[in-house]
Amino acid sequence: MKKRKLTATRIIMLGFFLGAVAGAVCLMLPFSVRRGQRLDFLDGLFVAVSSICVTGLSTVNIGETFSAFGQGVILLLIQFGGLGIVTFTTMVLCVFRRRITLSDRILIQNAYNLDTLTGLVRLTGRILKVTLCLEGLGALGYAFFFLPRYGAKGIWYSIFHAVSAFCNAGIDLLGGNSFCGYADNVILNITTVFLIVAGGLGFPVYWEIARGFRPRRSETDSPYVRKVNLQARIVIVSTLCLLLAGTVLTLLFEHDNPDTLGTMPWPEKVLASAFQSVTLRTAGFATIPQECFRPVSCLVYLVLMFIGGSPAGTAGGVKTVTIVLLFAAMFANIRGKRDVSVGHRKIADGTVRRCAAIVVFSLSALLVLTVALLAVQGSDFLDTFYEMTSAIATVGLSRGLTGTLKPAGKLIVALTMYLGRIGPITLALAFQGNRPSDNISYAESRMIVG
Repeated sequence: MKKRKLTATRIIMLGFFLGAVAGAVCLMLPFSVRRGQRLDFLDGLFVAVSSICVTGLSTVNIGETFSAFGQGVILLLIQFGGLGIVTFTTMVLCVFRRRITLSDRILIQNAYNLDTLTGLVRLTGRILKVTLCLEGLGALGYAFFFLPRYGAKGIWYSIFHAVSAFCNAGIDLLGGNSFCGYADNVILNITTVFLIVAGGLGFPVYWEIARGFRPRRSETDSPYVRKVNLQARIVIVSTLCLLLAGTVLTLLFEHDNPDTLGTMPWPEKVLASAFQSVTLRTAGFATIPQECFRPVSCLVYLVLMFIGGSPAGTAGGVKTVTIVLLFAAMFANIRGKRDVSVGHRKIADGTVRRCAAIVVFSLSALLVLTVALLAVQGSDFLDTFYEMTSAIATVGLSRGLTGTLKPAGKLIVALTMYLGRIGPITLALAFQGNRPSDNISYAESRMIVG
């Protein structure tokens, strides 16, 4: 009987699943929970899935429920989920001086969508160095906020929140209300915004920026040697546009809302609006309770959450590049152009089809799972749709529904977080099997659409 080999997509899917189960078992240990607290397995599984899927939704108060050991387990799950099964596995192999096989290199190549197998282990090492460096800077920034308030315990708080923010997890230890009450604290807000954006840009953007600052080797080098590639340009421009749009629209819709920005002075309004726009990029921290925002603002936030961050980073969502390429395809079709192009570069037809598949598959999964949760919970539609969009985009923001979830509702939301982290396309490919690709061309048929 022929032995079935695990594909890259199956390894990713299985890795997150086993990590979540192992995390849930560790969280159920007696010394993982504070004395006097009780945790059932379903809540433990929910927190473990939320942590490894870097979502941030929680049915229990993390800071009050879990001991230092339990919080350490959650931190490891967040770091594991943020870096991804591929990077984490490669790191372990390097630490134990195990040989990186060809299949391991192909797995890394697929995970970061690279064109070559050379230098992949070195690339993974650079990712770990950048991660530790940025998280270290974040912990240093947080120390100015946590140390004066919590003393020596502030060191642990600084490290925990730095990892959580960089990995776009949004899990906090401050009592279940996230950063609400600190909307005017510049240090906390700026440090968190820096880490969220840094994690959401994607590691390939860092390499392009670093390459752009390298000195020219000779005077004959091209004047465009410092120019970053198209991928990095799309990521940077789209990220700036989305952050600016979220900030401006929040100010426009909420500046006179007494429950959100209405009572704040204008500098604080701008800071809170910018923080809200950034955290919607799948981070999950909040300086204002989400249930206080007006429905028109929530509609904007649903779109921003669904888009999410950028490819090959720690953020979730369908990704900025996916949306940009889909809009480019739409405008190319409207203008009657044969090819889809961005920045004077033609985009491969397969890439455009993949973008469409990701968005359609994600939106379909979101709608089906939202219907399932509505049927189980009988909750308000906006609260439910906000919760499920937050879950599938691994954001972690909630309008107060998470704490009221029934057992079946917890399983639905946990499944949504898992699906959002591994990606619907990864799930589909994992169950596709090892069948050869179907390259048969059929007769063309013209259809009436639109």
